Amino acid sequence: MDSRKTPPTGPFSRIALWQTAFLGDAVLTLPLAATLKRAWPSAEMTFFVRKGLGGLFSAQPEFSRVVEIDKRGADKGIAGAIRLGRMLRGQGFDLMVSAHTSLRSALVALSSGIATRVGYDAPLFNRLAYTRAVPRRFEELDEIERLLGLAEALGLHDHAAWPGLVLPDAALREAEALLHGLSGPLIGLHPGSVWPTKRWPAPHFARLADLCLTAGFTVLLFAGPGEEDTARAVRAAMRGKDSAGLTDFSGRLSLPVLAAVLGRLDAYATNDSGPMHLAWAQKTPVAAFFGPTVRSLGFFPRGRSRVLETPLPCRPCGLHGHKTCPEGHHRCMTDVTPEEAFAVVRDLVEQGREDAR
Repeated sequence: MDSRKTPPTGPFSRIALWQTAFLGDAVLTLPLAATLKRAWPSAEMTFFVRKGLGGLFSAQPEFSRVVEIDKRGADKGIAGAIRLGRMLRGQGFDLMVSAHTSLRSALVALSSGIATRVGYDAPLFNRLAYTRAVPRRFEELDEIERLLGLAEALGLHDHAAWPGLVLPDAALREAEALLHGLSGPLIGLHPGSVWPTKRWPAPHFARLADLCLTAGFTVLLFAGPGEEDTARAVRAAMRGKDSAGLTDFSGRLSLPVLAAVLGRLDAYATNDSGPMHLAWAQKTPVAAFFGPTVRSLGFFPRGRSRVLETPLPCRPCGLHGHKTCPEGHHRCMTDVTPEEAFAVVRDLVEQGREDAR
């Protein structure tokens, strides 16, 4: 980052860390949280996340509280943003760090009146909302490093490097019970995504599942809320749909339990989605299908993970993806074959065995 280092700021006693974007964004914010806590260990830090994510971070040691924001319900709109800002104003925060780039989040910050407010300098209104506004440097950095730029604005250059996700004990116990008795390498398959064009085809997932079963692997099928139809299509297309080696967890797991199960897998084949970040953050090897998105956008899995993709001139077609392929062919996903994916999964399993020796 900038070689001209900002001198340290603070100390602070009550910190509001604001990240109300998607699941993956919240996970990627954890190194920033750890960096803030390392600088001010006695500070009380509250993590503000979108509705439905609070339980996942309830055991995270950096946070004194985790508060869910109902962006689509009670807290929606400009009036909701102003009301949230006034709520923050009354809670004694002396530092707010906003990891979300939206105009709405900037309005919350401005309405809060917190003395030190750090955020990104775009869109233009943000420069009024934050007392320290920094460039996101989207074309230069990966997302974790972009987020750590917010800490550098406070003079913090001793960065945490990894999302140290800590899960609730109850979720860990439930995951252990669910996986009890399953033998062989555990391979997770997650065919869903919010964005249709980010989904590797269901028949491809089905073929990958069959290849894994034939190799003696245990296959676990996952689907979050709204993804159940996709998982059913995968299972319906499998030759081994009734195999004892297949366990279907579709729609059965809470978010914390899903995360705990993902942390126990030998490999995880998934689309570019929030659960992908839950897996690699726990050092689970990931085989990730990237189509509309690319590694250079900065949201790829780290650690012992591999990205499967097809080089095409139309990639990337957006930061998130689309409902349908703008080019009408969806080759970015269909051209990645199940055999190619199985070779990657097998290599990840073999590497894990070698590392365990």
